[in-house]
Amino acid sequence: MLCTRLTNARFLTMDPDHPVAHELGIWRGRIVGLDDAVAALPAREVVDLQGATVLPGFIDAHVHLAWTGFTQSTPSIAGLTRVDDVLAAVARAVARKNTPGAWVSIVGYDQRALGRHLTAAELDRVAAGHKLYLLHESGHGCVVNTAVLDLLPADLPHENGFLAEAAMGAARALRLPHSQEDLAEAIGRAARTCLAEGITACAEAGIGGTLFGHSPVELGAYQLAREKGLLPLRVQLMVSSDRLRPVAAHEADGIPRALDLGLRTGFGGDWLSVGALKVFTDGGMMARTAALSAPYEGLDHAGQLQDDPEVLTRTIVDGHLAGWQLAVHAIGDRAADVALDALERAQRLRPRPGARHRIEHAGLIRPDQLPRFARLGLSAVVQPNFLRYFGDDYAAIMGPERAPWMYRGRGFLDHGINLVGSSDRPVTDGSPLRAVQFMAERTSVSGSLIGPDEAVTVEEALHAYTVAAAHACNWDAEAGSLTPGKRADLVVLGDDPRRVEVSRIGDIEVVATYVDGRESGKPAA
Repeated sequence: MLCTRLTNARFLTMDPDHPVAHELGIWRGRIVGLDDAVAALPAREVVDLQGATVLPGFIDAHVHLAWTGFTQSTPSIAGLTRVDDVLAAVARAVARKNTPGAWVSIVGYDQRALGRHLTAAELDRVAAGHKLYLLHESGHGCVVNTAVLDLLPADLPHENGFLAEAAMGAARALRLPHSQEDLAEAIGRAARTCLAEGITACAEAGIGGTLFGHSPVELGAYQLAREKGLLPLRVQLMVSSDRLRPVAAHEADGIPRALDLGLRTGFGGDWLSVGALKVFTDGGMMARTAALSAPYEGLDHAGQLQDDPEVLTRTIVDGHLAGWQLAVHAIGDRAADVALDALERAQRLRPRPGARHRIEHAGLIRPDQLPRFARLGLSAVVQPNFLRYFGDDYAAIMGPERAPWMYRGRGFLDHGINLVGSSDRPVTDGSPLRAVQFMAERTSVSGSLIGPDEAVTVEEALHAYTVAAAHACNWDAEAGSLTPGKRADLVVLGDDPRRVEVSRIGDIEVVATYVDGRESGKPAA
């Protein structure tokens, strides 16, 4: 007997062997058949989906759950465009804290909205004896007051209190780590938000590191969230390369650095597992720290690498030798050059054709770099909503020659590169449907076309959030398509993204989300 039979729906399976179905059977969390194979079978529960469209559950291949959860419960200055209004909002947060000497955290800081960076001196006026930490929307910088600067090394680079990349990491290190209980609650809040948007699995993009880590025991917080019933979707954890340590392994292993006990990609179970090793090579376009091969338009610099190229290369090579899948953060084209050079060196030293290494973001990829991606078998894990919301700004700072190369779609597919959709939530909106809409129309919220030649079809965009994302996360045997034998993780939509006007895709209702054969919020059948 089936646990559940879903009927009267249009199942877009993403499986070329059976692309469309109208009935689907579930037993013990797995899809066991489609259409005639299950139509006559008895079931404990029969659900009439009333003509809805059903897709494999969306997979967000690059998200920050803990950061998202904390952002949802932290005072925000997002959307404010006047310095005085920002300072007033900070003053209110300080008044609520009212504990001189304590830290006050604010999210939503973005110098672009203000026309310039805030300064430490301005924050001092409203600090009332508190340590102020305003996190940049990109996660690649912060602005702090003098009380924080006084705790940092005198030679630490900053711009009147604005700290970028490693300097930001130094400020973060001054603060006590979050408790596992607080982390688990934050993870749960973010996971529920993802689930409401049809996401059934995601890859957390970096735990335990200087830039985005929240605790030296952060992995345990995800276990705690799972144990407490706070984790309603499947999560794969990327581990920051900061955690690699020299090891005295047997010389035949050829492993110079590793995580303790040799832990690497693939460890774990269906709900929580270890994914790729996260390596940062540069910053971000929002903070103007993505590493470019030529200066930003209108600025006198070209961003920055996170470290000396040879140091970055050694980290990438060592991760590869230790058996990890690599997720290399590279937004600018100079950073992509470093990543590609290092991955080529790693594969020469120890060929691993099935490694499924990834480039995270791939924000500015020159035409000459595309064949190198293809030769290495890389996935390009892009964030389409960056251009939906920030595309006008990004195009301006890249200039007319480079703007068409940003967050490509068609260019990757035409070179046979696995194009993967993701959000980088909470940096911007995490909705897969709105991202699918952008991928097909390449139109920012202002109506501007951003690299229109990089548009893909709606079907290709859906593929990026299902089949391609499953491949990038090594989940393709278990997820990504509605194929018998795979997990019964699916999303029920109020309309068919292929049949509505492209401009309406982002507004399609997510009617229900099923994980492990159960509708979110409902008990097992």
